[in-house]
Amino acid sequence: MNIGSKSIDERHPCFIIAEAGSNHNRDLETARRLIDIAAEAGADACKFQIFAAEKIYSKKTPMASYLKDKKLVKSGESLWDIIKKLETPRAWLAELVGHCRARGIQFLCTPFDIAAVDELESVGVEAYKVASFEITHLPLIERIAKTGKPMILSTGMANLEDIEVALDTFHGAGGKELSLLHCAIAYPAKFEDLHLRAMDTMRQAFSVPVGFSDHTMGYVSDVAAVARGACIIEKHFTLDRRMEGPDHPFSLEPGELKEMVTAIRQTEAALGSPRKRHTVAEQELYRLARRSLVAARPIPKGTIITRDMIEVKRPGFGIPTRFMPVVIGRTARVDIDDDDIMTWEMI
Repeated sequence: MNIGSKSIDERHPCFIIAEAGSNHNRDLETARRLIDIAAEAGADACKFQIFAAEKIYSKKTPMASYLKDKKLVKSGESLWDIIKKLETPRAWLAELVGHCRARGIQFLCTPFDIAAVDELESVGVEAYKVASFEITHLPLIERIAKTGKPMILSTGMANLEDIEVALDTFHGAGGKELSLLHCAIAYPAKFEDLHLRAMDTMRQAFSVPVGFSDHTMGYVSDVAAVARGACIIEKHFTLDRRMEGPDHPFSLEPGELKEMVTAIRQTEAALGSPRKRHTVAEQELYRLARRSLVAARPIPKGTIITRDMIEVKRPGFGIPTRFMPVVIGRTARVDIDDDDIMTWEMI
């Protein structure tokens, strides 16, 4: 799978999506600043969400308990009211795309209705993200497939059948490139609810790149997911967790986002090669700090070497210790001084 110039698979660096979502609070300058922060942190993409309250929720939908528990709901406010306040104005799209390009970061977006796909097509997006909640919105997936663009599909709450139906719909409508994101739906999610090993199951079942969309506090789970082979990481971020809105409290702040990107890149570097060998960095101590055979006392030329004449000491560039039985019983070819590092030429 490719998004712009970035290849997404296990052979390439993890594709990091900084999820601005609706944390702009309907302020264009805040949205622009979020793009700046994502670029400065080293993320590969900054992602927003395009939805309309009228097309996403019935006005009779009950309030989500986590919003009430965290006192994120005002008196008399409905879930529909909250969503209405979070809409990203669609008139911003060209501005957001342009600012991302100016900052050298990929613009991504999650559409929640078919009209949003059409509008995103008009501003030239290069890929689509589908939220976990929309995995059963098959007309939306079909419309995205028909654009010919890559699709990233989150799978929170989904079982393998849900994923299979969504993928069949995507491919049946002509879609080609896609990836899956494992996800735990809770705001914030608990570590014990993540089940990162499910990424292995999805990778084996569907043979596509698999990543992780995270709603935990902090970024420990993101680093763990990368160590387990995640090709994509998606993480919410904000200017300030104290800002008003449902997604701010579990989002990373600017410094934390940068720390996460650094930690992921360090983790990738640490994963390295599957070959077990000493590295170039270890070369000097490989010679100096390993053990080899050293003379325990002076051994005159012609002496038959016995065990008590040999010590096992550093450095390691003498006769390897495993050859001690071969050395014992041999004759000294030259005078060997006390503490000499023994070599094959000496015997």
